[in-house]
Amino acid sequence: MNYDELGQITIPLLDWYRANKRRLPWRESREPYRVWVSEIMLQQTRVEAVIPYYRRFMERFPTIASLAACGDEELYKMWEGLGYYSRARNLRKAAQVICAQYQGNFPKEYDKILTLPGIGAYTAGAVASIAFGQPRAAVDGNVLRVVTRLTQDGHDITDAKFRSLVTERLEGIYPPEGQGDFTQSLMELGAVVCVPNGAPECVRCPLSYLCGAYGSGTQRQYPVKKKKPARKIEEKTVLVLSCRGKVAIRKRAKQGILAGMWELPNMDGTLGEQEICAWLARRAFGGETPVRAGRQLKHIFTHVEWHMACWFVNCANEGDDAGITWATAAQLKDAFALPTAFRKVYQYYQLSCVN
Repeated sequence: MNYDELGQITIPLLDWYRANKRRLPWRESREPYRVWVSEIMLQQTRVEAVIPYYRRFMERFPTIASLAACGDEELYKMWEGLGYYSRARNLRKAAQVICAQYQGNFPKEYDKILTLPGIGAYTAGAVASIAFGQPRAAVDGNVLRVVTRLTQDGHDITDAKFRSLVTERLEGIYPPEGQGDFTQSLMELGAVVCVPNGAPECVRCPLSYLCGAYGSGTQRQYPVKKKKPARKIEEKTVLVLSCRGKVAIRKRAKQGILAGMWELPNMDGTLGEQEICAWLARRAFGGETPVRAGRQLKHIFTHVEWHMACWFVNCANEGDDAGITWATAAQLKDAFALPTAFRKVYQYYQLSCVN
């Protein structure tokens, strides 16, 4: 199949989607706010992981106005564990813009949607087509995989110009009705049939008879993607300081990874016991000798990988570090959002205390 023949996929793909689509909570309504929140959550995150977060988030923030008015701590707590916290911050920023500029009504025009914080061409296309029935494509990795296999296109899918070309081609074959279903049918096919990891399930594919890669047995050669540079490894020393049933946490800097989030006290590099004791003494924590955890923990961000040496310390008192907040286990569960990297260390500490 070449791009001039791409229009042949529209009817069979729509028929397949309507008969086989998954029942997902964000598909229960085409209300733009619900569509938008789901698309932001689904970025970099599996559908199965998103479902409970989406339900809790929509229950707590049922309207754009309620999201716009929420505070940092509540926002982060509702997002805790989903990662990529800038998504949550941008959701709230965009909600505030919608309230200020559009009287709380999500804008219908694609160009206006595209100006909202945290929204790029993919999300704008998804909302415009699903919520407002516009012939706008939402081209992500799933869609690019489907299209490059159909057409046996060896272009690098990380090339922005190529993504724009695919977007233009797809928007040229949208049906006169059911635009939102067509957008979702492309996403769905890439998610459950023309899958990213492992062999595609071509026997289930409604487009296999049109697919160039299937016809030539070259499915696994597509899509072509430029190899990412190796992640930067950063060594960290993370401390769990406990004192009278509470654990020390502090706020991260307002810039950089996990900006403005709560964290366990930590330092760059792999520190030894003597260095940690000196750090504790300068802050007058007192108490027992630090105990190093049995193993190093690892956490992977998009471009950085943290290798975390963990130390547990029973402090005699809460010290004089003004940046430290002491939190109970209940508060860490219900009130303070710890990013996953630090939550891993805290859970390891909890297990160590039990054992």
